[in-house]
Amino acid sequence: MKRIAVLILCLLATLAEVEAAKPNVLFIVIDDMNDWISLLDSRSPIKTPNLERLAKRGTLFTNAYCISAACNPSRVATLTGLRPSTSGVYGNNSDWRRALPKRRTLMQQFQLAGYSVRGAGKIFHHHFNGAFHDDASFDDFLSMAPQNMPPKKLNRAPKYGSRNTDWGAWPSDEKKTIDFRTTEYCIRSLTSSPIDKPLFLACGIFKPHSPFFAPPKYHAKLSEIPTPIRLESDWNDLPAGALKLMQNKKWFWNGMSALDKRIPGSYDDFIRAYAACCLFADAQVGRLLDALDQSPIAKNTIIVLWSDHGFHLGEKDHIEKFVLWEKANHVPFIISAPGIGTPGSRCETPVDLTVLYPTLLDLCGIKNRSYYDGKSALPLLKNPKAKWDHPAISTYGRNNHTLRTERWRYIRYADGTEELYDHQNDPNEWTNLAMRESAQAHLAKLRDRLKFSQDAEPVSDLRKPKARR
Repeated sequence: MKRIAVLILCLLATLAEVEAAKPNVLFIVIDDMNDWISLLDSRSPIKTPNLERLAKRGTLFTNAYCISAACNPSRVATLTGLRPSTSGVYGNNSDWRRALPKRRTLMQQFQLAGYSVRGAGKIFHHHFNGAFHDDASFDDFLSMAPQNMPPKKLNRAPKYGSRNTDWGAWPSDEKKTIDFRTTEYCIRSLTSSPIDKPLFLACGIFKPHSPFFAPPKYHAKLSEIPTPIRLESDWNDLPAGALKLMQNKKWFWNGMSALDKRIPGSYDDFIRAYAACCLFADAQVGRLLDALDQSPIAKNTIIVLWSDHGFHLGEKDHIEKFVLWEKANHVPFIISAPGIGTPGSRCETPVDLTVLYPTLLDLCGIKNRSYYDGKSALPLLKNPKAKWDHPAISTYGRNNHTLRTERWRYIRYADGTEELYDHQNDPNEWTNLAMRESAQAHLAKLRDRLKFSQDAEPVSDLRKPKARR
């Protein structure tokens, strides 16, 4: 009996060692952060030293693209591994769990693999009322706190927009922000990680999502912030599909232009407030990295950081996301995996975030027999210049897709109309080449790469959350 007992103890000890060897995961998602940050643009006045600090530990994908330029479809696609064209989840009000009742999320894959899965903040598109959050994906979760609103609007324009379109220095006490509370929860989880299980910790940082509120000290850190460069005739060569898509999206830019004429400097203040929110979000990442470095799991933790989509600040006469152009789809994306690849690597190959689901499973040795739309980026982590034949594709709305290569952005709308931009010579996407004879050979190749079967039917707005963007 003693011999059996010793064998059992040895087996348990071995199992414990195997469990301990599994890498932990710190999974950071930032809302609405575009590519106008120093991480991706060294000339940018929006300095993100903590994102750069993280990039030095792993691989920065300099040409990473969201799956959809809207919160709900982007997050659902990234966290389930299924594109909108597969799931039918195209909009912010689409009840994704009713559309995919049996689909295992990335977090559920880790639960099944024996991980303790915790999270806080905005992971799914649930905002402040819980809509579309998935309780089954977490063992413990801290929901977003309500937005701490100032007594009155700060942007000097009480009749412009809603409280959600406000901007300015607020609140004075950083501890009263949504993201400070979220980050505090994650810091506690890192420093008191479970002994018996590896940890998957998801941290959803809400800023720089509107309203553009950041504490005063982040505004004080900013030097002069220029407004984005524009072309007055930018919309003259847009096709019918683009104009149709933009019909209900012109209000923000048109309103901002009118407001700036009425209250000069409003647009500059808006841009500055977005920049301050980016600095604030970067600071939260810094707090997380500091806590991880001081934790008992520091040497065995994979870190992933991504943004759900980009954001236009007036480029192409547009504000917000919800479009297929570069600024709405180009995002920061970093993977730091101890022992994989060379720290400080930069991968310039265009990828979209469908890679995230299979890559994390690969890195953690989790077997998955389910179908997913993306391919693991593990070969690119090992060698950033490895051959990669999978185009970066983003979708906004049914049958509206954009494909990005190192040189080209190709857009095809549901009505068949197209846009083509040569990023080698036109990084601002000012000149649509789709109708030019000289571009037809390029178009033919890009059309061939963007081959989709008929897209899934859109999921109805089965359960509408409160009216927030």
